[in-house]
Amino acid sequence: MTKKELISQIRTKQSFLCVGLDPDLQKIPKHLLEFEDPIFEFNKAIIDATHHLCVAYKPNTAFYECLGIAGWKSLEKTINYIPNDCFVIADAKRGDIGNTSSYYAKTFFESLSCDAVTVAPYMGADSVKPFLAFENKWVILLVLTSNDGSQDFQMLSTENGKLYAEIIRKSQEWGTSENLMYVVGGTRADQIAEVRKLAPDNFFLVPGVGAQGASLDEVVHYGSNDSCGLLVNSSRAIIYASAEKDFAMAAKKEALNMQGQMAKHIQRNNW
Repeated sequence: MTKKELISQIRTKQSFLCVGLDPDLQKIPKHLLEFEDPIFEFNKAIIDATHHLCVAYKPNTAFYECLGIAGWKSLEKTINYIPNDCFVIADAKRGDIGNTSSYYAKTFFESLSCDAVTVAPYMGADSVKPFLAFENKWVILLVLTSNDGSQDFQMLSTENGKLYAEIIRKSQEWGTSENLMYVVGGTRADQIAEVRKLAPDNFFLVPGVGAQGASLDEVVHYGSNDSCGLLVNSSRAIIYASAEKDFAMAAKKEALNMQGQMAKHIQRNNW
């Protein structure tokens, strides 16, 4: 999906919601365990209930990989089931040098036909550029995350500011706003503004709104640009809105609430 197509979907659906598909066999409704593939049945119901309210889905590959071959099959079926008008993000946090990154890219862009993959920048340009070589595919670079451990490295001071800012500046040499996004934690609203100054035209994938307590209004205020420029992710608050048989309807209700808030911002800002 191109940047133009993504922006078109945001306008059409009046939403910049990304739903995280992080299925945990210990948390999904118990009646689904009777199915041959409970993970896929759970995801399928969530997608059916929310696809008209969101513009993206983000399966976190760890929740599938831990189940071995069966989990990988569930992931593949899930991605194939997502409608074509939704942006598909493989939250895989890959990053290795040379051919290894190339094969990771082939896995997610060719074998699984994802639109984007999250990538860790620690090993530098030759671990990121192989992902950027694929036409109409996206790298979502981890730069400013919302976890406690982010302080260990991301906030270290350098000659030109914080380390996360250095990563953004350097990565601007590798890709463009047409193929490079950034992960920017929603719980760091004041710092989102700093990231936006460094990357005025790039999309941000923003986790933390919902179960982690980040404010959508603050994320929009500090992080948006003149074409929205945001994919706001919510996982647990939507997919685990209920642990009963009404889980899909409960997920729809939560997604509808978020989409309604987003629509107001889209209309107010004339995106």
